[in-house]
Amino acid sequence: MRVMKWSMIALAVAAGTSQFAVASSQDESKGFIEDSSLKLKTRLEYMNRDFRNGAGNIPDGNGGFKSGYRQDTGISQLLTYESGFTQGTIGVGLDAMVMGTAKLDGGSGRAGNGLFATDSDGNPEKSQGKGGAAVKFRLSDTTLKYGRQFVASPVFATDDSRLLPEVAEGTLLTSKEIKGLELSAGRFTALSSQTGMGKDTINGKHTPGLTSANIAGATYQFTDNFVAGVAASDVDDYFKKQYINANYTLPITDDQSLNFDLNAYRTKDQGEALYGELDNKLWSLAAAYSLGAHKFTLAFQRSSGDTNYLYGVDGGSAIFVSNSIQISDFIGREEKSWQARYDLNMATYGVPGLSFMTRYVYGDNIETTEGTEGKEHEFNFETKYVLQEGPAKDLSFRLRSAVYRANGAYNADYTADNNDVRLIVEYPLSIL
Repeated sequence: MRVMKWSMIALAVAAGTSQFAVASSQDESKGFIEDSSLKLKTRLEYMNRDFRNGAGNIPDGNGGFKSGYRQDTGISQLLTYESGFTQGTIGVGLDAMVMGTAKLDGGSGRAGNGLFATDSDGNPEKSQGKGGAAVKFRLSDTTLKYGRQFVASPVFATDDSRLLPEVAEGTLLTSKEIKGLELSAGRFTALSSQTGMGKDTINGKHTPGLTSANIAGATYQFTDNFVAGVAASDVDDYFKKQYINANYTLPITDDQSLNFDLNAYRTKDQGEALYGELDNKLWSLAAAYSLGAHKFTLAFQRSSGDTNYLYGVDGGSAIFVSNSIQISDFIGREEKSWQARYDLNMATYGVPGLSFMTRYVYGDNIETTEGTEGKEHEFNFETKYVLQEGPAKDLSFRLRSAVYRANGAYNADYTADNNDVRLIVEYPLSIL
């Protein structure tokens, strides 16, 4: 891994030595106010998980369950401001965010979908809010940002799958001085969950949450059709991770192409090992054939080692593999999983903004605590429509449905069988 990382950077430097931009991003700065943006995103989300085959939601203390399902509905607003950079050799700027949610439906017997935090009585909070800001500096095409922010590294990524996103606090350095090469490095000391309003609320039953996470990464665009990258993290008293990615697109005709995407992780516990002993290798390879409005994808994913793959304290989205889907990630110990997927873009048929997706993933060979083979499978269907024009342009409607099943050996280790339905209405508004 280390040899690959440094050889890639060396190659990128050699290839890009003569490709420095004539004018850097900072040279083209118009000013703190002039380059500012203010955006408001409103999201309405309904989520229902109906547990099956004897499973349920919250235990009633008598061997049964208070409810066989979880159901919540809420609305959120996320207001983000991004300033430009002051002019001069070193530009200075400021980013800020304010966000909040309001519960429209849901009670204590149906809680647990992750849309709302619960109070001391176990009831979902009626409303929540949080905010933050980050100061940023730019020299040429290198930016340093410190404060509360969203992060999208394969080894540290904030999750935005519910009403509000996770928010990290720390420092992130990003450099694009060489054409095609992006370098990044950062240190984060707090991570707020999607329902946590405090600075650091990512924790578990026996873990104190994030203390510090150091990350680094490099991505290089070798050609128009081939990009590759590496990343690594050191999460204090939890684990160390390394990651690689390679993505290649083979054009066939004007409306046909073949894409290959490889993702791989290596995770090993360290320090106090607050997640327990970890020793895992996880990789996936996907091949996608695009033909006009249609895309057909096949993927294989493999988890191996003494444990399964774990993430969470490094962000709920720190899992860039093919078979991480709506309910399951297919990351059990020694698990093998296969995916078949079909996408349809209706723009070709005269309905721009309308799309469909369906996929099926099957996993087996899982080593369980019972000592028997675990198996799981999941079927997803999704449709989305985005308004293309008019006063409500970019308003989107998204319906997601999933059916998840596992055998008894893996139900005990992972999650219960359930049917998952989500309706998400989102309206992004550009104010400035």
